[in-house]
Amino acid sequence: MKIGITGGIGSGKSTVCRLFAQRGIAVYDSDREAKRLMTEDAALRAAISARFGAEAYTADGALNRGYLASRVFTDSEALADLDALVHPAVKADFAAWAARQLSPYVVLESAILFEAGLEHSVDRTVAVVAPFELRLERTCRRDGCDRESVLRRMAAQLDDDTLRDRADYCVVNIREEDLEPTVAELDRRFTLEAHHRRHDA
Repeated sequence: MKIGITGGIGSGKSTVCRLFAQRGIAVYDSDREAKRLMTEDAALRAAISARFGAEAYTADGALNRGYLASRVFTDSEALADLDALVHPAVKADFAAWAARQLSPYVVLESAILFEAGLEHSVDRTVAVVAPFELRLERTCRRDGCDRESVLRRMAAQLDDDTLRDRADYCVVNIREEDLEPTVAELDRRFTLEAHHRRHDA
């Protein structure tokens, strides 16, 4: 069974995923894996180079993040093209990875679960939400950046109400110490459901 966990910037999505990992659940960080695939997956590299030019990679083969970011930041069509290349590669990689895991269920962590259509790759979805000001404050503290740049990043993401409506479960993250019992409850629920699914299958 596959669980998708999403949440806006500063919501604490990664903290929730870490708590699942501490309970022995395998977690796939789609953001990190997408970056890895853009460097290691030969077919994806070729497709990115074909669409964005040879400058998409440095002479030593590393992804030229600055160049790519400058191309997609102001051009929504270029961003859509990049997503259309990267998202299918992530979906395929996640499916192959999930098949190798031994935990009763696995977690897919993605900031853009719904935007990338990744909710179709999982059985249940969890949205991590938090009050707006708290998210702002956490992100400024974590990334050492100003409110304006955080507000811009937040504006580009789905808002909490939309996430709440679309997800199967919602975790409200105000105090980190309150997350532990919430994750424990979800873990019990998912383990039970995964167990029933195996038996029904």
